Amino acid sequence: MREINTENIIQAVRDMCIEANYGLSGDMKAALDKAAETDSSELGRSILCQLQKNLKIAGEDQIPICQDTGMAVVFVELGQDVHITGGGLEDAINEGVRRGYVEGYLRKSVVGDPIERVNTKDNTPAVIHYFVVPGDRLKITIAPKGFGSENMSRVFMLKPADGVEGIKNAVITAVKDAGPNACPPMVVGVGIGGTFEKCALLAKKALTRNIEQHSDKPHVRELEEEILKQINESNIGPGGLGGSTTAFAVNIETYATHIAGLPVGVNICCHVNRHAVREL
Repeated sequence: MREINTENIIQAVRDMCIEANYGLSGDMKAALDKAAETDSSELGRSILCQLQKNLKIAGEDQIPICQDTGMAVVFVELGQDVHITGGGLEDAINEGVRRGYVEGYLRKSVVGDPIERVNTKDNTPAVIHYFVVPGDRLKITIAPKGFGSENMSRVFMLKPADGVEGIKNAVITAVKDAGPNACPPMVVGVGIGGTFEKCALLAKKALTRNIEQHSDKPHVRELEEEILKQINESNIGPGGLGGSTTAFAVNIETYATHIAGLPVGVNICCHVNRHAVREL
């Protein structure tokens, strides 16, 4: 049994909250740089260049790349041979989020109750998803999620007879309905299968996958490529002002489902698609 103290978890989560909000991951930056050179629209290329400048300023001045520093979404892969010491795991994660958002001067956007809507003033609590896995490691992924794009996400409860074409139509419908509101170019996370809540979780998790990596299932990879092509032919473009770069990637995750259902979750993320990973 391997022990991990909560102070190490708090520090890691704190640092990841700041890291994810201050700069793009390597795969996202590479996609942005390429699109700035290749987009079919002069206006689109101009907008993408402005995003590059914004990224450069944020890096030099160590300030957030977007004013909406999101609600902290946390994926926890907890090895079954790990023992957490010094306190509770969930308390440690939330303390890390609190320190990251307060000490990193990140915008606090969380209200403690969805109806009374009083700001918690430290961006807690986080939304935490736990997965117990083999081994003695603790892997934490922080994905701050802004709500301009989050509000554009959808769940479609399709019939099995809708098939692949139904899946394509669902994703394209969600993207077209989102239009400029999701701050394109976007990354589109898609979850197929499971149940109502499972497909949404799959779609959210899909956003944390490196956009240079496709699904290892050939038929899913083909679907990712087909949907991305259709999205980029929509001419929504950077900032919603036209162009050939509406999305950088479509990441699809699948799961087993019931014979009577075909759930499809679509979780859209803006051009920053923030996430950071640590393994303890």
